[in-house]
Amino acid sequence: MPIRNIAVGRPQEATHPDALKAALAEFISTLIFVFAGSGSGMAFNKLTDGGATTPAGLVAASIAHAFALFVAVSVGANISGGHVNPAVTFGAFVGGNITLLRGILYWIAQLLGSTVACLLLKFATSGMGVPAFGLSSGVGVLNAFVLEIVMTFGLVYTVYATAVDPKKGELGVIAPLTIGLIVGANILAGGAFDGASMNPAVSFGPALVCWSWENHWVYWAGPLVGGGLAGLVYDFFFINHTHQQLPSY
Repeated sequence: MPIRNIAVGRPQEATHPDALKAALAEFISTLIFVFAGSGSGMAFNKLTDGGATTPAGLVAASIAHAFALFVAVSVGANISGGHVNPAVTFGAFVGGNITLLRGILYWIAQLLGSTVACLLLKFATSGMGVPAFGLSSGVGVLNAFVLEIVMTFGLVYTVYATAVDPKKGELGVIAPLTIGLIVGANILAGGAFDGASMNPAVSFGPALVCWSWENHWVYWAGPLVGGGLAGLVYDFFFINHTHQQLPSY
């Protein structure tokens, strides 16, 4: 069972140079991702003078987040694994692929990276508001909770299949691209309902800077449940239980 592989880690790990470098990489990668992703939303508001969200705006947000995450994962992959998301880190933890102490370091770095990105955006745009995540009209908290679980499950499952699985082979080369694409696709699917966060850090930075916490728990609970389930499912069925790879044609 994956739970047998869960490890707290040694206290020295919290101050080990490699762990600190990995945390710094997570901080920078998350800053890059949130600056581009949230910045695209602010640019849309600027161009439309704060107008209503349109299908074109949703597509633009999807592309911006997909491209930004592709880059953010790529630049952090060789140092920290390129998590850029507390839900991914949690999914890696429950699958026994990262210790609790290193995971906490990652979480702190990711939340700081998101917050700094939002502060930089607010300063660079002369005080323009950073859009916080919220539920659309007619969407209940339970609806959004389930949406975030399903979307984040797909994201973390993709991370496991393309980046964590030791049998990934050459598929690992395109892992950052596939991770970016699933996030972009999920934004197209869920963005009109709850913003399609899939990432507590992405939600935390704007909420803190704008001090907007309504239904904020959804953007933590949903992604963590979805990420944790994906880690448990993939690790139990496809890593701990040996499966034979099918031949490629």
